[in-house]
Amino acid sequence: MSEASLHERLRALGLAGAADGLDDLVSLATKKRWGVTQIFEHVADIEERDRTRRGLERRLSRSKLGRFKTIADYDWNWPTKIDRSLVEAAVGLHFLGGARNVVLVAPQGLGKTMIAENIAHQAIVAGHSVLFITAAKMLLDLGGQETSRALERRLAYYAKQSLLVLDEVGYLAFDNRNADLLFQVVSRRYERKSLVLTTNLAFKEWSTIFPNAACATALIDRVIHHADVVNIEGKSYRLREAEDAAAAKATTKTKTKK
Repeated sequence: MSEASLHERLRALGLAGAADGLDDLVSLATKKRWGVTQIFEHVADIEERDRTRRGLERRLSRSKLGRFKTIADYDWNWPTKIDRSLVEAAVGLHFLGGARNVVLVAPQGLGKTMIAENIAHQAIVAGHSVLFITAAKMLLDLGGQETSRALERRLAYYAKQSLLVLDEVGYLAFDNRNADLLFQVVSRRYERKSLVLTTNLAFKEWSTIFPNAACATALIDRVIHHADVVNIEGKSYRLREAEDAAAAKATTKTKTKK
């Protein structure tokens, strides 16, 4: 049998890693004079590594996470208030085992989304199914379903993820329909699957974005019942960067004139 034919048969059997590395495998086995057992052990190693890689790529693609800054780049000294140990525990996924939630509460520009992205990425690397999405985008998706059956399928989709990361809750007000949809997602995950939620509003202010106080209270109750709440305070980091850039530009302009 030719190597080309064996390559195709390996692929047909789902042994893509072994198929792609066939030439190297044959050369290595010949050079080291491997026996049958050693060859099969090497094939198993190749397949395990390849499937791990493909699984990670698949989970990353399905998560919709996109590019992000790593937690190593986070400036811990910038916020005036942050519980670093609690954040690091969240990034370490300590909350996942007990179906707990993580809520990141901070004004704009203090890195709550960055932290949430890092939590999501670590969960993906650990083998969990993850979905990272803004609250507005999720509700637009759910609200666009034309039949009750289609809506049920989408609700089940959001409920089944090992980790759902809802970004930017509080940036837009919710009408009765959207408040109900958000409540359904949270309720279906309650005490079953973990949720990471970022918001720019303290919980006492949630009544300003929901149709009524009872609705806000019911949602908050389910979100924080089993949750680690990280409150971050301080001045916007992005605003600082903009001010620094403007100052640098002004300095350069002054030097040029001289």
